[in-house]
Amino acid sequence: MTTLIAIPARYASTRYPGKPLVPLKGPDGEKTLIRRSWEAAMAVRGVDRVVVATDDARIADHASAFGAEVVMTSPDARNGTERCAEVAAKLPGFDVIVNLQGDAPLTPAWFVEDLVAGLASDPRADIATPVLRCTGRAVAGFLADRRQGRVGGTTAVFGAQGRALYFSKEVIPYTGRDYAPDEPTPVFHHVGVYAYRPAALAAYPAWPVGPLETLEGLEQLRFLENGRHVLCVEVESRGREFWELNNPSDVAVIEAMLGGH
Repeated sequence: MTTLIAIPARYASTRYPGKPLVPLKGPDGEKTLIRRSWEAAMAVRGVDRVVVATDDARIADHASAFGAEVVMTSPDARNGTERCAEVAAKLPGFDVIVNLQGDAPLTPAWFVEDLVAGLASDPRADIATPVLRCTGRAVAGFLADRRQGRVGGTTAVFGAQGRALYFSKEVIPYTGRDYAPDEPTPVFHHVGVYAYRPAALAAYPAWPVGPLETLEGLEQLRFLENGRHVLCVEVESRGREFWELNNPSDVAVIEAMLGGH
């Protein structure tokens, strides 16, 4: 299956303007968020092409300077999936289009590799996305974020054969108990990476934004609201920590994690 990775990046983030150009310190020096996300994409095996998709000249110039291929997209794209749909229309012919979001530089290569393999093995699925079983420590962190009014990680619930039932910025399912820091829990962290079949991705921008997507602010809910089959692929951390850059306070968290790799 021929595979394209698109990395959507926009400057005008509501919660964190200019986020793609935020510098992150690591053992290899200081690099921007978009550069670290591009390097994560370049490490994935079996990928035919990697592009940065943006509507902002500052991001485009910076990405081009460190060697990335850039595809300019419309400022009217409402989310990363719509931006990826534009890329797919401009670069047709791929069997799978992967959306590796530009705020997830810690995404391990095998997350994406397992995701593409999962989509290839399930012909019913229109889109696949990875989920990671949370430890008690991760759940406690998510709950602390919510209590303090911060948007933390997204959680996913799914049924038979991994078919997604719902995604939420709240911690679901409700368990009613505390867990030891390293104890596995029934809560799954949704990792913000997607692998789309071209037909489903092409249909997405024409669908109206539904009530669940509006309430949660989660783009993948549009697929569920339109009856599409979303496959959750469980991935393994292999000792690696994963975190997304959603808020300014996440910079220190990600820099600490980078230092441990």
